[in-house]
Parts: sequence; C-alpha cells; structure tokens
Amino acid sequence: MKRTKWIAAALCIALFFSGCAKEQDQEKHIFGATYMTRNNPYFDVLNDEIAEGIEANGDKLIVRDPLQDQEKQNQQILDMIDEGIEILFLNPVDKVKVKPALKACQEAGVEIINIDTQVDDTDYVLSTIETDNYQAGQECAKDMMKRVDSARIIILDNPMQDSIVQRVQGFLDTIEGHPEYQVVQQIFSGGEIEISAEVVSGLLDEDFNVVFGGNDPSALGALAALQKAGREEGILIYGVDGSPDFKAMLDLGYVTGTSSQSPETIGKTATEMAYQALDGKAVEKYVKLPSRLITKENLMNYDIDGWQ
Repeated sequence: MKRTKWIAAALCIALFFSGCAKEQDQEKHIFGATYMTRNNPYFDVLNDEIAEGIEANGDKLIVRDPLQDQEKQNQQILDMIDEGIEILFLNPVDKVKVKPALKACQEAGVEIINIDTQVDDTDYVLSTIETDNYQAGQECAKDMMKRVDSARIIILDNPMQDSIVQRVQGFLDTIEGHPEYQVVQQIFSGGEIEISAEVVSGLLDEDFNVVFGGNDPSALGALAALQKAGREEGILIYGVDGSPDFKAMLDLGYVTGTSSQSPETIGKTATEMAYQALDGKAVEKYVKLPSRLITKENLMNYDIDGWQ
C-alpha cells in the first residue's frame, strides 16, 4: 500500500513538472530565420548574432537554408509559420519571387525583419536593415579610378539580390561620364565562389584588368580562376563584405579592396528591433549602415580575422 502511494505521488510530481515545462515552452517566443544560402561565412556570423540574442532571452530560433532556391525558401517560410513563429528574419533569395511568402506572413500575423538585402515590396516588412550598398559600390569604383587611368572591367552581378544590384549601380554611376573606364562584361555569378570561378574561367579570353565582385565570395572566385590560369598579374580585384578570407588575401597582396559590412551589427540591431516590436514599441522602417573601403594600405586599422 505504501509503495502504491509512493508511485502515485511520484507520478503526480512528474506530471506537475511536465505541465510546467509545457507551459514554459508555450511562453517562449518563437522566431524564424532564413538566408539565401549558408555557403557564405557572412550569413553564419549574422545568424550567430541573432541566435545569441534570442537564446539569451530563453526563446527559440528556427533556421532554414534554401540553398539559393526561392521556391524552397517560400515553402520553408510556410513551414515555419506552421511551427508558430511570431517574427521572421528574412534574407530573400529573389527579391521579387519571395512575395507569396511575404503575403503568407502578413495573413498569419507574422512580422518580417528584412536583413542584408531588400525585398521588392517593402510594404510587407516591419523593417529593413542593411549596409549602404550603393556607397559600397561607389567606394570600390573611386579607389579603382585612383589606381588606374583606364580600365576594362568585368562585373560579377546577381540581379535577384537587391544588395548586389545597389552595389553594382553605385559602381556604374561613379564611372559614368568616364569613357576610359569601360565595362566589357556584366554577368551573373550567383554570389558564390564556385559559380564565380566557373564564370570567370569562361571569360579568360577577354581583355580586362579589373574585376568588381558583387560580394567577397564572387571576387574570391574570380581570384581562384585567374590564379589557376596564371592570369592574376596586373588585375585589380574588388569585393564587398570585408570578410576575414578576403582580408587575408589583401594582406598577401592578391586582391585590391573590399567595402566592409558588419553582419554582427546587422544581427544585433535586428534582434533588438524584434523584441521592441514584441513589446509593442515602434521601430525604424529602414536602417542603413555605412560601408568603409578596406585596402592593403589601411588593413592595419581592421581586424583581419573578424568582421567590422
């Protein structure tokens, strides 16, 4: 009889704590995050900063990688809505084709914080946080014009990604009116090392002396292709990110310059904004962070192994 009572008491205690655990889970805020790819260390750093802030509050972050596939990203967002997310941190694969997912979030009452690159229809998002991408492109072009009196330029583009579109536009607007700086190829590179290396390998018969990559992986892919072909001598290579990998190549003199980004600042700002929204506070609709050009000449002012 005593043993039966003891077992019953133990079961009651177990059920009590189980109920408490379920109640605590229900009290947790659930966030979602999706980035166009995780095949770029920039997004790892950005995600780590967001995850750190959310976990410090005892809340939950669901992360998905669509592998540069917008249809897959849209489906992943629908799945995260079903899992109960309240706020989505979104870096879209395609700024236009992401719209069905934006509508689904609106219908479900999920707020969107758009990070790193803008969606085409910003009416669906609570806020956008990104680097001044136009300025980043300008800085690369200005530096190039100081180094060479004329140039034949290859631009590694990605028209689906608004951040790269803005960087390219900043670069093009800076050289406009200077016919001595000529773009000989403006070509899709996917924003990834492997794709960029393959693209540039197919352009080696072109006469060019400058490569502007829409991000650091694109520029590093170009470097890999040029080095493999023994063509890197005398070619200026620019990127955008300020990544540790690119700065290591800067230190060795293999590349020319990169306009910096701070995934840590973007991630921290996005997380703070998310909690402000949950508290019913107003947030800024658009936050733009400045970019600085990093070259071998000023590299000592930056942390080679980190982000700015």
